[in-house]
Amino acid sequence: MLVAALLALVAGAVAWLLIPVPIVAVLAVAAGAIAPLLWLRARRLRLLRLRRALWPDVCDLLIASVRAGMSLPDAVASLQTSGPPALRPAFAAFARDVSASGHFDSSAARLKVALSDPIADRIVETLRMARQVGGTELVPVLRALATSVRADAALRAEVEARQSWIRGAAVLGVVAPWVILALLAMRPEGAHAYSSPQGIALILVGAVVSFLAYRVMIRLGRLPEPRRWFG
Repeated sequence: MLVAALLALVAGAVAWLLIPVPIVAVLAVAAGAIAPLLWLRARRLRLLRLRRALWPDVCDLLIASVRAGMSLPDAVASLQTSGPPALRPAFAAFARDVSASGHFDSSAARLKVALSDPIADRIVETLRMARQVGGTELVPVLRALATSVRADAALRAEVEARQSWIRGAAVLGVVAPWVILALLAMRPEGAHAYSSPQGIALILVGAVVSFLAYRVMIRLGRLPEPRRWFG
């Protein structure tokens, strides 16, 4: 919140110095305040895409541990040292939890909350079911799950690469009119025109249309995310 407030003040001040039009400065303040939230959202999506490529390796490590004779809780806990570095803190917390409580099911449920990932939900629920019903099918199920996750990640990466032009077109379509407006408003007669009631109304309508058009373009180019498993 502090960074958002500082960016809003800086953006508003810079806009007022370059373009002495009050409504433009107000919109710059709003854009500066929203920018950190958009950055956090983009970072979250980027981390999800990076994590999506890690889960097949997690399945392979679990398969190797189970085939080596380790119990299911020990196999999951061993990921705190052998798993991908980005996921080790969550599995370290699981190891401490299951060591303290001795209850795999509740510790696995808390692991799902810590990982907060749809693919992790599938893996954890598979492990919980295997723990509850027993049997010798855990390794084939994990192997099939790893194959499915790997194929899904490859397909999504290909589709996202093909649809990246939609995001680029959305950004270009939103930014270009505002660059032209800024160039016009830097001239004294342009600043006077955009400071009038008609100019203010035009800028506000343009801001609403730009926002709606950007949202529509991004939604058209967005792939549906896998749903969480809460069973």
